[in-house]
Amino acid sequence: MKIFVVTQYFWPETFIINDLVMHLNNQGHDVTVLTGKPNYPDGVVFDGYSEEGVLHEKYGGVIDIFRVPLRTRKTGCSRDLILNYFSFVWSGLRYFSKLVKGREADAILVFAPSPITSAIAAVPLKLMKNAHLAIWVQDLWPQSLAATGHVNNPLLLSMMGCLVRAIYYFADSLLVQSRAFYEPVARLASDDKIVYYPNSIDDPSRVERKTGALPTELSSLLHNKFCIVFAGNIGAAQSVETIVQATLLLKDHDDIRVVMVGSGSRLGWVREKKEALQLDNIYLAGRFPMQVMPEIYQDAAGLIVTLKNETIFSLTVPSKVQAYLAAGKPIIAALNGEGAKIIEESGAGLVCAAEDAKALANAIITLYEMNEASRGQMGNNGYAYFLEHFEMGRQATRLIKVLEQRMTSKERER
Repeated sequence: MKIFVVTQYFWPETFIINDLVMHLNNQGHDVTVLTGKPNYPDGVVFDGYSEEGVLHEKYGGVIDIFRVPLRTRKTGCSRDLILNYFSFVWSGLRYFSKLVKGREADAILVFAPSPITSAIAAVPLKLMKNAHLAIWVQDLWPQSLAATGHVNNPLLLSMMGCLVRAIYYFADSLLVQSRAFYEPVARLASDDKIVYYPNSIDDPSRVERKTGALPTELSSLLHNKFCIVFAGNIGAAQSVETIVQATLLLKDHDDIRVVMVGSGSRLGWVREKKEALQLDNIYLAGRFPMQVMPEIYQDAAGLIVTLKNETIFSLTVPSKVQAYLAAGKPIIAALNGEGAKIIEESGAGLVCAAEDAKALANAIITLYEMNEASRGQMGNNGYAYFLEHFEMGRQATRLIKVLEQRMTSKERER
């Protein structure tokens, strides 16, 4: 199958779409990636790139990538994000059709974390190539705008709702990463377009690991203390305030540490609180390449995932849940809804309500007091559940089957 992948975010930015397109390529499909200049999450263009101009390069030496200019995220404030989002749409509308002129496409897959607006740039390609347009819905818009505090004006939210409805209208398939997305997406689109297609990752046991790359201080901490690792974006949606409050309650437990790996808009706030409250039990490790993360997970006593207590986040399954399950380590989750249901169903860890710092601290203590065999069983349960539901090789194969079935169904309707 010939597939165009439209995504605002792509390698060297760290997103699951990177590995998925490589799996599709390895399974014999012809994939072309249309994306922007890498600048997530810090808002600064990566070394070797510039904001201006169109760039053609190869991913893994085999997959064509066409990059269009955009305005970076900069500080991550609402104004900067809006300009970043719409600059990608503008550049996509201006350049994508020209860049793939002469190339055929059976399907166009839009990887759509926030913002869903990136799908706008794929609509002319659908019409020009007479291709099947599938949008992989990672976040619910406009709900996520209100939940993260970027847009609170009811009129603007209503206008965004109309825009999302129009985007969904042009889609032939809407792939939703959470079963709980079905109802809210169906309010804005025909429900016969909606297919459950969860996020997935590579089986870490089959991926080449980069060992010995950790700083001595971090490696020593992971080996000598009971470390609960939080990995990923340190932002507003992740309710890092809950983690800080929990660590404050854990100050008297000298053997327990919370290690935060990553960066994001709330990292500065966490650093300020760590210093102001003298929270020596929080360790801010910084960011690491994906190849290093399995070593961090392997040496951790447990892994932590948190989200805000918002209805929209109860519908979402954070992509780190799949990564944590694959790591085969016990998970502590302070979140509601679909993500919590997966951890409970898999038997992979302990769950408490979102934004309940006391319950989170108690869960960490409970895990600490468990024997090693019980913690190991939780990790094994999670890994088995991952293989059955979220392993990327299987999910790449399933994606093609879903697209073929949907395309055949559309043909019959004509």
